[in-house]
Amino acid sequence: MDKATPHDIAQMRKSYEQAELDESQVRPLPIDQFQAWFDEAVHAQALEPNAMTLATVGEGGRPSTRVVLLKGADARGMVWYTNYESRKGQELAANPHAALQFFWPELERVVRVEGRVERLSEAESDAYYRTRPLGSRIGAWASPQSQVLSSRAELEVSWAAQQAAQGADPVRPPNWGGYRLVPDRWEFWQGRPSRLHDRIVYLAQADGAWLRQRLAP
Repeated sequence: MDKATPHDIAQMRKSYEQAELDESQVRPLPIDQFQAWFDEAVHAQALEPNAMTLATVGEGGRPSTRVVLLKGADARGMVWYTNYESRKGQELAANPHAALQFFWPELERVVRVEGRVERLSEAESDAYYRTRPLGSRIGAWASPQSQVLSSRAELEVSWAAQQAAQGADPVRPPNWGGYRLVPDRWEFWQGRPSRLHDRIVYLAQADGAWLRQRLAP
């Protein structure tokens, strides 16, 4: 049998040719533009269209990223839920600013969002927690997120113990809840041929308006 040829990473490329993005096409408010694109991503059956990369900054200015799920988006900002004691939670406590990125390859689009981050109220976190599947609610109690485990078995033992302790209707753990990123910068990126991509940025102004500009690709 012939030896498999390794992929030449340097030669991997794709020409983006599905659509274009012009200043005349975008909505006046960035949240409305996001909602329009998000709806199109759902219609295109994008794989987990609400999956987004969350970037935070830790000690010494060291950045870190992970993928979380968007659970709310409106004029107030972008919402997700997690363990407050996780790495991202600790980093947000020290530096309450973050960046989000959505990638929808099915549409050759990226959305980037930047801003300050605030915790949701306990009532908002309680309300969302009650909508989660029972296994996920127990998992929030069982997992010491971002902490070192001795094995997978340790996690499963913890989950079983919490299942017995919490019962069929667990309340929200005090160290778990929601965050909202309040945007001051949005970017909408549409892939184009020859790497001449369209980039439209919205910048928050002091009077509450949004300045729209085109960026070079």
